[in-house]
Amino acid sequence: MKKEEVYGHIDHTLLKAFSTTEQIEAIAEEALKYGTASICIPASFVNYIHNKYKDVNICTVIGFPLGYSTTSIKVAEAKQAIEDGANEIDMVINIGWAKEHKFDAVTEEIKAVKAACRDKILKVIIETCYLTDEEKIALCKCVSDAKADYIKTSTGFGTGGATLEDVKLLKANVAPYVKVKAAGGMKTKADLFAFLEAGADRLGTSSGIKLLNE
Repeated sequence: MKKEEVYGHIDHTLLKAFSTTEQIEAIAEEALKYGTASICIPASFVNYIHNKYKDVNICTVIGFPLGYSTTSIKVAEAKQAIEDGANEIDMVINIGWAKEHKFDAVTEEIKAVKAACRDKILKVIIETCYLTDEEKIALCKCVSDAKADYIKTSTGFGTGGATLEDVKLLKANVAPYVKVKAAGGMKTKADLFAFLEAGADRLGTSSGIKLLNE
């Protein structure tokens, strides 16, 4: 894969609590310049960026970063984000439910958010750093059964980001129609290529463009 192709797999991300309008505009400009898959930004910026940058594909996050919002709040967040102009939603599961093995509840919540997303893309963040391999595999089934579009490794705000082992595990256990997004854990240009080769279709990173141009 050539460097130019990698851009199309990057969700160019800025989700820090202190993100400013100027910084969000800068990543929108970079997304247009390099042709990234999307920009992943806080929900409060979605409508502004949608109105200013018509050609930028916007992703935002809900239930972020801890996942323990109620289902009704996550559904409302998803609906609002789509009304505001987001085309992709990255939701955090209720990690506590996963640790208690309440996988039916996790599946139903994902289904509810997917219904709210209608024809838009839903990526489901399972926060692998807190899970056993058995729990990760069970969550692959939850995401697949709920007909989400992607399973995503991490928020980038947990105790660890994506690993190649996790990407391979998720890829091997989701349904064929579910893709994998790796987030966090990418520190070099080689990492970007390695995660794609391991089976990731999207890379959530704030530094991907910088790494590719070093």
